[in-house]
Amino acid sequence: MLKALLLLPLLGAGLLSLLPSRSVDLMRHLASVAAAATMLCAGLLLADFDPASAEIQFFETRPWNPRVGSHLALGVDGVSLPMVVLATVLCFVAIFSSTGIRSGAKLYFSLLLVLETSLLIVFTARDWSLFYVCWELTLIPLFFLIDRLGGANRHRAALNFVLYTLGGSVFMLIALLLLYDVAPGHSFAMADMAAGGAQLPVRTQVLVFLGLLIGFGVKMPIVPLHGWLPLAHVEAPSPISILLSGILLKMGAYGLIRAAGTLPAAVQALQDWLALLALVSLIYGAVLAWRQTDLKAMIAYSSISHMGVVLLGIAALNEPGLSGALTQMVAHGLTAGLLFLLIGLLYERTHSRDLAAYGSLNRIAPRFAVFLVFTLLASVGLPGSAGFIAELQVLIGAYARWGGWLVLMSVAVLVSAAYALRAIRCLSTGPERPFSAAPAGVAHFADLKRTECAAAWLLSAGIVSIGFYPAPLLRLMASSLARLARPFGV
Repeated sequence: MLKALLLLPLLGAGLLSLLPSRSVDLMRHLASVAAAATMLCAGLLLADFDPASAEIQFFETRPWNPRVGSHLALGVDGVSLPMVVLATVLCFVAIFSSTGIRSGAKLYFSLLLVLETSLLIVFTARDWSLFYVCWELTLIPLFFLIDRLGGANRHRAALNFVLYTLGGSVFMLIALLLLYDVAPGHSFAMADMAAGGAQLPVRTQVLVFLGLLIGFGVKMPIVPLHGWLPLAHVEAPSPISILLSGILLKMGAYGLIRAAGTLPAAVQALQDWLALLALVSLIYGAVLAWRQTDLKAMIAYSSISHMGVVLLGIAALNEPGLSGALTQMVAHGLTAGLLFLLIGLLYERTHSRDLAAYGSLNRIAPRFAVFLVFTLLASVGLPGSAGFIAELQVLIGAYARWGGWLVLMSVAVLVSAAYALRAIRCLSTGPERPFSAAPAGVAHFADLKRTECAAAWLLSAGIVSIGFYPAPLLRLMASSLARLARPFGV
């Protein structure tokens, strides 16, 4: 089933290459069908998964390069399966909502499907060499998607994204080679490298973990490794921004969770420093989001703040904190994906992302207004949304470790609420602007169509269902996270 999951997007990309370039709508429908089939396959995988077991399930392995100990090893557990499902959902939404792509559509949809397979292999790989190769492989489609179809500064944004990620990957590769050298039998298998890493002195473990932290921290992103993020989000086409914020950032957090399980002594030694980085990211991202007037830049900076919550949960190294971090990864993927979807559809109609250009969307486009208000409130952890469940668990886990220092997280939450309420005031409840005072098309434009509402409802349903009934998600993760937290004595 895992092989079917990974091959379906590639099959869709192969079929796209057979279509004539002028059949843009047919290409979008075919890519949507391939993404929907992949999402269905992930659902079947979820239905067959046994949440009571902490073992790797659906495991299969084939020798890749036996001389260096690398294998095509695949499998999922309660940490990786939520990311697999989230990736398939967001890839489907990104492809389904790409109605504005007309020029270069064949390349665009083919690259998106190749990107989906690369993402899924990252989350299902049980061999660090396979993980690293597909981690780097995600750069190729993203570079061309941003560079060919992005905004005015797309070339700079694409180059920044690739250089930052490649720079971080150098440190990651060095760290992985050091672990490979001490792994039993010189193997890249995650279990073997974890066994070898546990035998290293604590100081050596810390140095290796710092290399992994830089590599994963660039993608996450952790302040001060976040420099690529705002420009890439602003310049990328909105469907690509859905994937950048919704799932690409989660690759870094997922890798950091795996690194913590591989080098437990190192992450314990750096626990307080990781918490400090998390709080800096939380407050820095929230304050800069509050200061933005460009809607996409606002969401980009808010993503830094939300990923700070994830890092704080990981740093707590206990079950509530880790569960909150993973839940926040899912919650932020859904809310950020929905925000970028809505802002992208607004921009297609109005060619403006300036907050000052909008007003009284509740009169002009009520469906837009309802979804925007809901998503902005959900992004700051409104009770009844997935973000509330995530932040509550992170608070519980972090309070057990640091106590009253968590008042700093409360400050960041307040600033987050301020930027969300400011955006709601400007977009929905602000004064209705006369046509002559607004950019062309902003005063009057079409509301969400039925197909666009369907994509928005899909993500909204995920946010609300986790917010009101989080038990299935928490049960899915519980056994794997309990096993992960065991070496930390919590």
